[in-house]
Amino acid sequence: MAFEYEHLIIDLPDYPVPGVVFKDITPVVADPQAFASTIDGIADHFIGKGITKVIGAEARGFIVGAPVAARLGAGFIPARKPGKLPRATYRVDYQLEYGSDALEIHQDALSPDDVVLIVDDLVATGGTVRALVKLVQETGATLAGMGFLLELAFLNPRKVIAEETDAEVFSLVQAS
Repeated sequence: MAFEYEHLIIDLPDYPVPGVVFKDITPVVADPQAFASTIDGIADHFIGKGITKVIGAEARGFIVGAPVAARLGAGFIPARKPGKLPRATYRVDYQLEYGSDALEIHQDALSPDDVVLIVDDLVATGGTVRALVKLVQETGATLAGMGFLLELAFLNPRKVIAEETDAEVFSLVQAS
């Protein structure tokens, strides 16, 4: 039986800008059973796919991605905001629902031998995930898939992601 997350996800209208309904997942990670179910649900879905590295975007992608990596016996690659990593990086600029941003990873973080899983707390318009896909592709690593706690399906992120990759998109909860 699947864990019921919906009662723990809080809608915050007009945050961070008017017209946006922010989905606050912090109650999910604050609840030990919900958090464990999130990590197990994503990791269990990708067990046996040869994952060697998990990549997550700053900062909420770290919260979910690092424990998924540990559960899979894989390394964790932090995708950081510009200027936060101390060595040579790959960088991708991208658009968000309400602005633009950039992510970087160390140039030696992934190799062509790696099989990568992208993990984040949620996928909305797909911009952040698309940037992560581009970073993985730049290294020559293989993208096995993407895993999320929450997918805002009404924003059609899978369409945007499909423009970059045909790797599997998996989410525990879909908001329509």
